[in-house]
Amino acid sequence: MKYVATDQAAPAIGPYSQGVIAGNIFYSSGQIPLTPAGELVEGTVADQAHQVFANLKAVLAEAGSSLEAVIKTTVFIKDMNDFAELNEVYASYFGDHKPARSTVEVARLPKDAKVEIEVVASVEK
Repeated sequence: MKYVATDQAAPAIGPYSQGVIAGNIFYSSGQIPLTPAGELVEGTVADQAHQVFANLKAVLAEAGSSLEAVIKTTVFIKDMNDFAELNEVYASYFGDHKPARSTVEVARLPKDAKVEIEVVASVEK
């Protein structure tokens, strides 16, 4: 098992790593819309989702993977009424690649973010 950390994504805000590689699989921690400096991106769910994807791309790159290698995502959204807006941003990052996905509305996210996304991806060795 290998822990993944990069200063190109939001730092962990607790006792966990940004991600872990086990075998040929990368498991990310949930990424919220924090900049690499640790500041919350304000604005719409779309504004926040773009930062979440910037963070995901950075930790995936550090792990030797990419969005194209994502197998499964889990999306946590504060308000399901924002789903269509979030889905547009999500689709813009994945294009024709369609990983399995679960989307769950939650009562609250860390830092009162509107969205959090975690991914599972394959890693080339």
